[in-house]
Amino acid sequence: MKKVVFMMLTIIVMVALVACGDRDEESVDDQEASDETEGATNDEGEAITAWAWDPNFNIRALELADQAYDGEVDLELEIIENAQDDIVQRLNTSLSSGTTQGMPNIVLIEDYRAQSFLQAYPDAFYPLTDYIDVDAFADYKIETTSLDGEQYGLPFDTGVAGLYIRTDYLEEAGYSVDDVQDITWAEYIQIGVDIKEATGNNMLTQDPSDLGLIRMMIQSAGSWYFEEDGSTPNLANNPALEASVQAYRELMEANIVSMVSDWSQFVGAFNDGDVASVPTGNWITPSITAEETQSGNWAVVPFPKLEVDGATNVTNLGGSSWYVLNSDGKEAAATFLANTFGSNEMFYQDLINEIGAIGTYLPGMQGEAFEEGHEFFDGQSIVADFSEWTEAIPAVNYGMHTYAIDDILAVELQNYLNDKELTDVLEDAQSQAETQLR
Repeated sequence: MKKVVFMMLTIIVMVALVACGDRDEESVDDQEASDETEGATNDEGEAITAWAWDPNFNIRALELADQAYDGEVDLELEIIENAQDDIVQRLNTSLSSGTTQGMPNIVLIEDYRAQSFLQAYPDAFYPLTDYIDVDAFADYKIETTSLDGEQYGLPFDTGVAGLYIRTDYLEEAGYSVDDVQDITWAEYIQIGVDIKEATGNNMLTQDPSDLGLIRMMIQSAGSWYFEEDGSTPNLANNPALEASVQAYRELMEANIVSMVSDWSQFVGAFNDGDVASVPTGNWITPSITAEETQSGNWAVVPFPKLEVDGATNVTNLGGSSWYVLNSDGKEAAATFLANTFGSNEMFYQDLINEIGAIGTYLPGMQGEAFEEGHEFFDGQSIVADFSEWTEAIPAVNYGMHTYAIDDILAVELQNYLNDKELTDVLEDAQSQAETQLR
């Protein structure tokens, strides 16, 4: 009986050993298959994702960058379009919860909002300091895309502004393009009065809820809503803001403003010939040239200046930059941006030729595409002019709460138009800002 039991145990052990051997061989085979699969993924390229808005501008710029990329690391770029407001909301929701799951590697952020993200989520973004030459970009963009000595944003498009003006309306009023070069706001208003008398058309549009004009005015003098720290409100006793608000009221009192309430009314006013000028960022060019019947009747001249210390005829409105989230794939994403938006001069020629986008990478702001005359503007090289002005835009710290201050000032500005004293307007705005942003 003992012999039988012994033989049965021996057989069981031998079967178990064979089974273990089979499993070991299967494990080796599985590992080899896994390695082969991983190798195939690397051969196809590391996948990175980018979020942006505007398919005809920012999305198209990413597509051109994907075509231009020629780095040593193989990359596969997936571009996902999102509305700007959706990007802001999703970033805030995810980053406030401390997760980047489901988020992109690269994201476009408007310059006015950049500091709010960088300061609120200091560890969420990957520094690009070692990937790009900071000195190769326009100074004013570096101010808003960096924090505590680290460069987080790769500066993209410039919102450099100019004064788009109807040359035929100028001539009817007895002026030439030379008469509107480097003018003050007082001179601009007088020309507007004369144009309206001669043509019956207003000088510009304004949306009372949009303070873009005020922002352009104060930045042209090297000032902003905040002190240099980007957090202390700088509304009361701010000479540039005071002069801007006064100029705004003088525009209204001169009766040369067409009031609008949305984008379509804004664009319709100049496309329909109802206004003689459009003081705004260069991104408006495609909208102006869309009305082909007006070809040859427009010029672009420097932005009017305030009459305060530090005043210039150059300023900015809008503009965005690229950021890399501090998550898996960050090195690949940074490499992609550095190879394209951060160093490729020919790529910037393509941006001009394909979509008319003017970047802020200084070595890329030259070449045939930048010098070519624009038929719509009677042969003027508007891209060359905008590029020259970009290098002179005063650098300011937009801080974290540009749009919150806009909301406060929009109300107080209407109070000023209704005869509230200017000193009280700005002091009350200062008090509200200090309370709300505490």
